[in-house]
Amino acid sequence: MKISVFGLGYVGAVSCACLPELGHEVIGVDTNPLKVQMINDGQSPVVEEGINELIGAAVQAGKLRATADLEDAVLNTEVSLISVATPSNPNYTPNLSAVDAVVRSIGLALRKKAGPHVLVLRSTVPPGTTEARILPILLEASRRRIGEGLSLVFNPEFLREGSSVKDFHQPPQTVVGSLDEAGYAAMEQMYAGLPGAFVRTSCQVAESVKYLCNVFHALKIVFANEAGSVLKAYGMDAREVLKIFCQDTQLNISAAYMRPGFAFGGSCLPKEVKGFITLAREHDVLIPALGGLIDSNEAHIKRAYDLIARDGRKRIAFFGLAFKPGTDDMRDSPLVALVEKLLGKGFEIGIFDSFVKLSRLLGKNKEFIEREIPHLDRLLSEDAESLLKDAEVIVVGHADAEARRLIVKHAGGRRIVDLSGYAELRAAGAGAYEGICW
Repeated sequence: MKISVFGLGYVGAVSCACLPELGHEVIGVDTNPLKVQMINDGQSPVVEEGINELIGAAVQAGKLRATADLEDAVLNTEVSLISVATPSNPNYTPNLSAVDAVVRSIGLALRKKAGPHVLVLRSTVPPGTTEARILPILLEASRRRIGEGLSLVFNPEFLREGSSVKDFHQPPQTVVGSLDEAGYAAMEQMYAGLPGAFVRTSCQVAESVKYLCNVFHALKIVFANEAGSVLKAYGMDAREVLKIFCQDTQLNISAAYMRPGFAFGGSCLPKEVKGFITLAREHDVLIPALGGLIDSNEAHIKRAYDLIARDGRKRIAFFGLAFKPGTDDMRDSPLVALVEKLLGKGFEIGIFDSFVKLSRLLGKNKEFIEREIPHLDRLLSEDAESLLKDAEVIVVGHADAEARRLIVKHAGGRRIVDLSGYAELRAAGAGAYEGICW
């Protein structure tokens, strides 16, 4: 393929170095004449292990050149990758003026081009930017339509400075959001030969994945540093602890718990989080991120309350009371906290949980629920169907297969608030379905 790369910073320079290895011809484009000259001299404008050799070999083989002539690059390539900077504004939103300008210029150049063209945005942008902001600029400037000789793609990069050449060759996955089939096909051809899954998704999802990846990496670093600081205060080498911690790929370093839903609870997580925060306080170790976990969890419970209460005080059929399905343990259950808040605000509630039987409650579990909801016997029902018939709003904390079947059967025009993300409830055709994070 013939590819133009706009912006010769880290991402653009690495693309110029590595794409020729996959058999493509590349034109680098930048307004900085020094960067252009360095590429044409076979040198990298950025410091990165192995990149000078790759750029030198590509230039010598006639697979790479650079220019400041944007129009020349557009007219002589099939795909344009945009990797220009998106620095922060004073309020920390990204400054997209450079992206806007490049897209507009490419669009104007396309008026002089007869063949199809694929525009690929790689710069980090807020979710929705590609379609809401970039697309109108491109359509107006190019006088073309998507699917008629024009494709628009968002393809996030996951290159780390210091190991970006290695990251290019060994991507964990390639994420592509496109507005038409030709865009996906072009990206599959461009990345052919690289390992990892090729993930087709929407532009907005692809934009969001990029943001979340970087935020999560920052969160992991803060977690390790705060945890390590507390452990050091107790005379330990945190590196040994974290090494063992990371060996658990079933729960710790895995997809476990990485599913948006309701708040955490139960007899372990709230207690251990509070206990660890206390350890830090005893040694005057400041851990603002971990220290905020309980506040964040409580804010999520309030978010659920606000969602339910949005339409005023309606009769509620509430499914699930234990902290998770398959148990009757209600200790520190966020669903109990949510029910308490609703009751305190005057909502009429009926509750169904197939695993909670008052006659079987024992010990600390019984003490907890008698203290938190002493009149639970008047709220708890063993007949989900009759509960549903009288309800105006259905709130689902969790529900077994039979309860979900009954909810779908009786959904009718009622509002469903789903805190777990059951696919069949979303497809039930209720009057209004809404999830806590979807």
